[in-house]
Amino acid sequence: MSTAVAKVRIARPRKAAAKVVYAHPTLGFGVPATSDPHHFVVSIPRGNSAAVLISEHLGMGAGTASEQVLDRVMLQRLRWSGIRAEVQRAFNARLKEHNLAPGTWKVGDNPVDRLLGKELCVLAWAIEQLDPEKIPLAVRNWLALRPEERWWLFGMTAVASGGLQDGESGWRVALRYALGDVAQNELMRTRRLVTSTDKRPKPSLGLFDD
Repeated sequence: MSTAVAKVRIARPRKAAAKVVYAHPTLGFGVPATSDPHHFVVSIPRGNSAAVLISEHLGMGAGTASEQVLDRVMLQRLRWSGIRAEVQRAFNARLKEHNLAPGTWKVGDNPVDRLLGKELCVLAWAIEQLDPEKIPLAVRNWLALRPEERWWLFGMTAVASGGLQDGESGWRVALRYALGDVAQNELMRTRRLVTSTDKRPKPSLGLFDD
């Protein structure tokens, strides 16, 4: 008779996952973990109906305490829900490029790097009174812009119409139409068609040209 021989499998200890080492410590979405840096804060209340506030915190660079926080835009929860996932994905991709820890939106105050915060304001200003059905279009158009273009748009808008009550003023209205009206890929397709049929030199605005 044959005798069954039991094989004893020796469990090998698993290797511990390598700890990720980031370029430097950060809070939220890329805010340096230092004393009072210039940054933005996205305040998300508990529940599903309260509005979301985006504010700019100037930090130690501000002259007085009253100047340190600028409320930039208040978004209805429905509108915030329409952009939060895409914004988080886009911001984390940028943070990864710079070897910085990713962030995630949580209930409460969410710190956001000062440059990313400017870019977020541009999108928030564009959709704050936009038809909800057009919000996905605005997000796609915002993603199509280069970071430098978003910073420029923030600077132009913030100078004269960057407060909570300025939704119907100047650049705020312009952003709504620029990002929420026509798909950027349609504009680029039209530009290519015109260029291919008309070889005459044309003046260029420069900012949005490749």
